[in-house]
Amino acid sequence: MRLLHTSDWHLGRAFHRVNLLGAQAEFIGHLVSVVREHAVDAVVVSGDVYDRAVPPLAAVELFDDALHRLADLGVPTVMISGNHDSARRLGVGAGLIERAGIHLRTDAAAAGTPVVLPDAHGDVAFYGLPYLEPALVKDEFGVEKAGHEAVLGAAMDRVRADLATRARGTRSVVLAHAFVAGGQASDSERDITVGGVAAVPAGVFDGVDYVALGHLHGCQTLTGRVRYSGSPLAYSFSEADHRKSMWLIDLGADGSVSAERLDCPVPRPLARIRGTLEDLLADPALSGHEDAWVEATLTDPVRPADPMARLTERFPHTLSLVFAPERAPGGPGASYARRLAGRSDQQVAQDFVAHVRGAGPDDRELDVLREAFDAVRADDVVREVAR
Repeated sequence: MRLLHTSDWHLGRAFHRVNLLGAQAEFIGHLVSVVREHAVDAVVVSGDVYDRAVPPLAAVELFDDALHRLADLGVPTVMISGNHDSARRLGVGAGLIERAGIHLRTDAAAAGTPVVLPDAHGDVAFYGLPYLEPALVKDEFGVEKAGHEAVLGAAMDRVRADLATRARGTRSVVLAHAFVAGGQASDSERDITVGGVAAVPAGVFDGVDYVALGHLHGCQTLTGRVRYSGSPLAYSFSEADHRKSMWLIDLGADGSVSAERLDCPVPRPLARIRGTLEDLLADPALSGHEDAWVEATLTDPVRPADPMARLTERFPHTLSLVFAPERAPGGPGASYARRLAGRSDQQVAQDFVAHVRGAGPDDRELDVLREAFDAVRADDVVREVAR
């Protein structure tokens, strides 16, 4: 069976205030062409279809168009909700839509109930595991402590239990939206840390033939059977070096996996340039970036006058301007943003305690901080679901 694995469309998202709806529509057209030209048997979309729980109308219309075009091809599509989606909203009408071959899996309770698609060699069971927010699903899965590994492990136990009841030789595909250990994150994914831990081990997926992951925006291979497709478009300058693509997966009769990367259309390349303003304006080596979306980091010790206006004369698509004067790291002139760069919310809070008290929090206080941040994140999720 030939599968096309994609994820993280984030329909409705902008890039530094640049509307990407046209580029997202171009991607949908490309996706449909790939399905047709490569004789794809099933499409899997591993979450974050939308960028937010209540997407703009134009994004909903584009999603509706995508569903119609995929249904017209007669190729089954399996989709799950991600942490950016409202599972309830995305799942509205799922039973009716399923008649057209579009299988929306947004209910955690149905983790062990697959979409079964046959080919010449037998059945392939597709298990859709929507994003599992530990605080919201721990009771459903009967886990004592809310954590990503615990709830995902319990969901996979249901998958393996169901698979064990099926005919010998039944192949299996799992769609999941999670941060799996070994994956490389970027700046554009929403933090899903719970209890100080975001990542789950890849071994939690043992026992299935292919795992189609979503959440991380870089296309990457964790094992031969566990892969991220990444987002089809770049959504932050941290993705400047990404090659945006989808996975074309051939699942053999014996469950063997072969994979090929298929590139996605690039609306405009990204470039991150760094130096003094005068150097950036004069350096001939940067001529290849003049038509790119640019993030410029200025290292001038004194902020120059009208830097954005001057940069856009050479780089008309400059979208982000960062000031990083070349001073000793951590010195008195270091910016607040630089001092916080790469630090999580909890680490910032721990630093604040140490700054005010002269000593960092003890183990009990660390637990209190973790519980407080988890509660805030859970409240945010509940509010989004309720919207």
